[in-house]
Amino acid sequence: MNDIAIDPSAIDLNNPDYYINRELSLLQFNLRVLEQAMDENHPLMERLNFLLIFSSNMDEFFEIRVAGLKNRLETGTGQPGPDGMLAQEILDEIARVTHEAVQRQYHILQDILLPALAEEGVHFLRREHWTPQQADWVKKYFREQVYPVLTPIALDPAHPFPRLVNKSLNFIVPLDGKDAFGRSTGLAIVPAPRSLPRLIRLPEHICEDGNDNFIFLSSMIHAHVSDLFPGMTSTGCYQFRVTRNADLEVDEDVEDLASALKGELLSRRYGDEVRLEVADNCPRHLIDYLLEQFELTEQDAYEVNGPVNLARMFTSVNRPRLHYPPFTPRIPAAVRKTESIFDAIDQGDILMHHPFESFSPVVNLLAEAARDPKVLAIKQTLYRTGTNSEILDHLETAARNGKEVTAVVELRARFDEESNIEGARRLQEAGAMVVYGVVGYKTHAKMLLVVRRDGDGIKRYAHVGTGNYHTKTTKIYTDYGLMTAEKGLCQDVHKIFQELTGMGKAARLKQLKHSPFTLHPSLIQWINFETEQARAGKPARIIAKFNSLTEEHIMQALYRASQAGVEIDLIVRGICCLRPGIPGLSENIRVRSIIGRFLEHTRIYHFHHAGEDLVYCSSADWMDRNLFNRVETCFPVNDPALKAQVLEQGLGFYLRDNGQAWQLNSDGGYSRVRPAEGEAPFLAQQALLGALAGA
Repeated sequence: MNDIAIDPSAIDLNNPDYYINRELSLLQFNLRVLEQAMDENHPLMERLNFLLIFSSNMDEFFEIRVAGLKNRLETGTGQPGPDGMLAQEILDEIARVTHEAVQRQYHILQDILLPALAEEGVHFLRREHWTPQQADWVKKYFREQVYPVLTPIALDPAHPFPRLVNKSLNFIVPLDGKDAFGRSTGLAIVPAPRSLPRLIRLPEHICEDGNDNFIFLSSMIHAHVSDLFPGMTSTGCYQFRVTRNADLEVDEDVEDLASALKGELLSRRYGDEVRLEVADNCPRHLIDYLLEQFELTEQDAYEVNGPVNLARMFTSVNRPRLHYPPFTPRIPAAVRKTESIFDAIDQGDILMHHPFESFSPVVNLLAEAARDPKVLAIKQTLYRTGTNSEILDHLETAARNGKEVTAVVELRARFDEESNIEGARRLQEAGAMVVYGVVGYKTHAKMLLVVRRDGDGIKRYAHVGTGNYHTKTTKIYTDYGLMTAEKGLCQDVHKIFQELTGMGKAARLKQLKHSPFTLHPSLIQWINFETEQARAGKPARIIAKFNSLTEEHIMQALYRASQAGVEIDLIVRGICCLRPGIPGLSENIRVRSIIGRFLEHTRIYHFHHAGEDLVYCSSADWMDRNLFNRVETCFPVNDPALKAQVLEQGLGFYLRDNGQAWQLNSDGGYSRVRPAEGEAPFLAQQALLGALAGA
């Protein structure tokens, strides 16, 4: 794909060579996450965490993306995307890239990170390195804490191969001898209960002074597996786990979506198998046996040099130099200067850039609204909130205080379905009105509306944002949130809530763009306007930041804009199916990805627009699902000072980044951006910490 020469007048924008496969682009994002484990700019424990995040990301990649491809292959359904690749082609390339990545992952773990951590006094002890005192402690711990909850399963005609839970840690154990019943099946499976921790910290009194020592549960079970089969001899013990299809399929026509989802959540644990991870010292015949049991192929087997469940290794040690330095998110000055959050918003729009600026004003808005006698109603969308949520607490309080509370809860937020069902139950019991959005469309918009008495009338206050109402993720995801009392925008938010809870034609909005109605055509219109400006020899510019770009018509519009001479910079964290830098097609498009301490999550769209500088923030990525199959909002930043702040800090800083940025090449690979000779390093996230937070 390098150096493709194209005659712009004869271009076919449907040519699959001009597009990158979605799944392979997502895989590239995961590889960029993996490389953070090698970046010495991150503290050592944070490098380990990036390695574990890679594992968690790859789990979901197999559970959803690979599972979906396998389903397409088996059923013969699904059409190729703009790239034209067939399911088997994609699976073959995923297997090639992923097997190499997993080998690199375990090399980084075993040969780089664990030795470096040991030098810092953080040890993950192998069995052969246990002292006699430690071995005695482990034996006692195993007998008292582990043995009572283990259930070994011998494999014989009365005990067929067990149905193992998705991503659970298990052991296959070959045995010699006969048991009390005279059986000599020769093989057993030992599942490790999920109630047991995967890492156990050794007590200080049996460790060297000042060291943090951990032992893997798998090592404990290996060391004492023979205790599970008295009178028999285990000739080996090999850990493995299977990954299953975890995507939920719920009939949209069911009468009770919550009840239907509860049933599906149980089946998620036992979906079709898609991947086998197994210890690399496991004998070949046992690997083949496991593959046969799970109806998987050699391509689906990943032999690993270490724990098969790395995502469960997350831990913390009290060694500040091994972690990121703490920081204090800034409270906007307008909020600090007033006792009432409503008074602060009355003075003008408040734009917050999380996590550099605190999310607490949003929580405080709800808290004050819940107890303010002037507040009549609160309406809020809830996509992901978490299980212990201050947001839910305040909504419950408001409902119990007699406010009209309406919560639009999206039950189908992937992997948060269970907590959302529980949150909906809590709100209903408190007296809130809970609705589940619109059949066939996920409600992904981030909106909060407070209706309050104002003299003889009422006044609306709104919060709209790019991220979820989840107080944990607001500390680690970058997002924008706007609190406003601007009449037109607040009326628009009210109209969208009316759409979600009632019925009728699409609302006519003054300020907001929203999916699935006006956002996509507006984006196309804005891109086309820049294209016409460039063709007329006038200044034209597009800068956009979001998580993913897959929508074909937008990509084609961007290609046409590039051909016309529009300078386009895209800051795309994850999936990007557009190929930049192709002569005659996309040489004016540059795509970069920022991977750092915080997960980049802001969606910002900037169009020069003949000098007007349109700046919008949104809950929507430039993906088919966001633009056509979800309810999304896109809100303008109109205040000149706030607009300048977004242009400089939300976009400009990220275009300057030369320390945590990766550039997308036309072949679909990424190259690390480095400072030019004599150029000082500039890290966008670090600069924002300095500019906005008390780092």
